Amino acid sequence: MPRERLTPERIRTFACSPEAQQAFLWDTEMPRLAVRATAGSKSFVFQAVVAQKTIRLTIGDTRQRSLADARKEARRLAVLADQGIDPRQEKAERLAKTEAARVEAARVEAPAIDAWQAYIAERAPRWGEHHLASHETMTKEGGLPRHRGRRSGQSETTEPGILRPLLALPLEEITRDRIREWLKAEASRRPTLAALAFRLLRAFLNWCSDRPEYRDRTDADACSARLSRDELPKKVAKDDCLQREQLPLWFLHVRQIHNPVIAAYLQSLLLTGARREELAGLKWQDVDFQWRSLTIRDKVDGERTIPLTPYVAALLAALPRRNEWVFSSPAAASGRLQEPRIQHNKALTLAGLPALSLHGLRRSFGTLAEWVECPAGVSAQIMGHKPSATAEKHYRVRPLDLLRMWHTKIEAWILEQADLEQPAETDRRLRVIPAA
Repeated sequence: MPRERLTPERIRTFACSPEAQQAFLWDTEMPRLAVRATAGSKSFVFQAVVAQKTIRLTIGDTRQRSLADARKEARRLAVLADQGIDPRQEKAERLAKTEAARVEAARVEAPAIDAWQAYIAERAPRWGEHHLASHETMTKEGGLPRHRGRRSGQSETTEPGILRPLLALPLEEITRDRIREWLKAEASRRPTLAALAFRLLRAFLNWCSDRPEYRDRTDADACSARLSRDELPKKVAKDDCLQREQLPLWFLHVRQIHNPVIAAYLQSLLLTGARREELAGLKWQDVDFQWRSLTIRDKVDGERTIPLTPYVAALLAALPRRNEWVFSSPAAASGRLQEPRIQHNKALTLAGLPALSLHGLRRSFGTLAEWVECPAGVSAQIMGHKPSATAEKHYRVRPLDLLRMWHTKIEAWILEQADLEQPAETDRRLRVIPAA
């Protein structure tokens, strides 16, 4: 093996002959160090005998590493070889540690939204559609063009979801102090949404604290009950409800709403006691005009079947069959009714009635049902409430006919107070015409 004291000039002029695949020039100062030349490159290499085997390790390209640096690295590798340690194995272990440290750093610095997506993927099969939509709305990215009319001073693009700023942080930075600051700002601006977001965040952090991959970075006590008591406004039960004497004015102005779908939807809400999204999601396949029943997608039990009373049947039969949705909307991307509150509030204003939420119509049904001395368990079953007593849970199995008797009485009484006539029973023969 040719040996010369390596110098930058000798390295520059050293070359591999055209007949050979590679050539070596060994250093006299560091005997285990050489320059290897091939047809297109030159590099520093280290060679030694470990466990009676000759090993060779590339130190680096001669254009990227200096001769002094190569000699220093060769001395370090020689020490390992003299100790019986294979430098190649040491290099592999060192690279593995470096990669593990990089992966761990990336994991620690990753935004909490990554863990949130894993949380959604695991829990979504157990949730209802509305609950899943709430999680998605809370974390939407924002910055998209607004499709609905803008209010004065409002941005032309959508704002991020209420939880997005927090989940953009690494998990370990979502601390109690950070949540307190976020909660103070949001509770003063949108208290109801902040309270819901706080509950969803608490459930998410509890899930993270149970997962080994997130546990060491999660503060499970960040969403303490005391924090919600201190920063969120006190929860006040709503009591908006239509009174008996308000029924004539309410029906008069709701029936005058120019959009027949919204008018029918609002009246059906009052007369069925259904939740707003349950009724908005009603499909034509869920309506049985022959046997007078509605199948409601219940957020608690999955679905429930309730009577289709004469007046509600007439309302639904008169609606246009544009698509699969009973309360359809050609302007909505989903094809169904999205926002009936605007027209309802206008009707309330024209009638001179106090503010009444859509959930207040559901509350009104349960309250007005008492005027006909309807058993509480009957109205609760129609509305989709869980039984509240042992007798209701285990000893009351009411068939649809029994519910229909009471539900028809409730509807007839409400219509009587509103100076409206309940349609004849012959309307049950109506059929749904399939959408074109």
